[in-house]
Amino acid sequence: MQNPIATIESLDQEGRGVAHVEGKVIFIEGALIGEKVAYTSYRKKPSYEFARIERIVKESSSRVKPKCVHFGMCGGCAMQHLEFSAQVAVKQRVLEDGLWHIAKVKPESMLPPVYGPAWGYRHRARLRARYVPGKGGVLVGFNEKHSSFVAHLKGCEVLPPHISALIVPLQELVMQLSIRDRMPQIEVAVGDDISVLVFRILEPVSPSDEALLHAFGNRHRVQIWLQSKGPETATPLYPLDAPELTYSLPEFDLVYPFMPTEFTQVNPRINQILVRRALALLAPQSNERIVDLFCGLGNFTLPIARCGAQVLGLEGSASLVRRARQNAERNGLTQQTEFRDVDLFEITPEELAALGRFDKWLIDPPRDGALEVIKALPDDGGNRPARIVYVSCNPATLARDAGVLVQAKGYHLVACGVVNMFPHTAHVESVAIFEL
Repeated sequence: MQNPIATIESLDQEGRGVAHVEGKVIFIEGALIGEKVAYTSYRKKPSYEFARIERIVKESSSRVKPKCVHFGMCGGCAMQHLEFSAQVAVKQRVLEDGLWHIAKVKPESMLPPVYGPAWGYRHRARLRARYVPGKGGVLVGFNEKHSSFVAHLKGCEVLPPHISALIVPLQELVMQLSIRDRMPQIEVAVGDDISVLVFRILEPVSPSDEALLHAFGNRHRVQIWLQSKGPETATPLYPLDAPELTYSLPEFDLVYPFMPTEFTQVNPRINQILVRRALALLAPQSNERIVDLFCGLGNFTLPIARCGAQVLGLEGSASLVRRARQNAERNGLTQQTEFRDVDLFEITPEELAALGRFDKWLIDPPRDGALEVIKALPDDGGNRPARIVYVSCNPATLARDAGVLVQAKGYHLVACGVVNMFPHTAHVESVAIFEL
């Protein structure tokens, strides 16, 4: 029996080709827009199927050879087979389609997409480690595609080269440890002056383990941390006199110390451009009061304050609020900033009103979006901000929230555009500006 053939119409939010065959939607891994492919379905539902390519009948001119030899097996990347600029165009289409299909909202204009380095960009990563005797030892890397198994990697093209080069040595190191089957994860944090590896341990390390970890840190010039339980238990092991872990926003003369387990953007080059764009859209003035919602450790709060505005940063994590205050003090901005621990997923209109009036908002929520805080805005009156800049990591929740802002709160979606924070993945980061 011959494999069915489909023509790919678009890509979905996971980077899969989308086709329609006999009234059903077929999601085909590895297929690109405009291609005609023969496929085999591996999961069937009444209205849709998931499938894999068996043969490309007509190839897209945007198809390229993946740089990584592990592409297709490793679950870390989904789009290395698509030319780099075409990846950004696909993400822009995903953003526009989401706004229209979910919220029936169209931006008045599209912002130019933000590009950055295509390879070696990922300064934050969570690598899995697993002792697999049947495969000859320890595996360190990302999960295999559609699997809980760890991919057998020799390197990773999206990690900085000096971190990619550690994957095989890490496999050899963990194999030598007495707790090799009790060390499930290695978190990577690359800063301005130091790279940190946080080993998640389910049992204490032995003196001989410590000696091996010390030697690894010396040989590869990384700082070793151990984490026994939650992120707050991460502590440095060796060397204790390593440089401080920081990232910088040179344009605003800002330096941010951070713990290796605290949230920071994975792509520091793109983060610098994203902050620049968001601040240009927000246009903070010295006589304005601005709120930064989901402020984290102050990534946007401090640049807004550096422009002269008074800024209130709101964040649900008490530890990140403490870090934001420390960063404000480190950068001489305590007089222009205030930070509060607030659960923005449960905020009421009364609680929002009690914070006072703000001239402008900046919102940078997690994937769940900012629905409750947007719903808490008054439907009319003078207490609404004249301008809202929304930085999103999920086009679906941005579209949902944009629908509320436009249809219930009276805002216009002035412009939006994608920010290619995660090249070669289907992840869509974006920034949008709303005005009354």
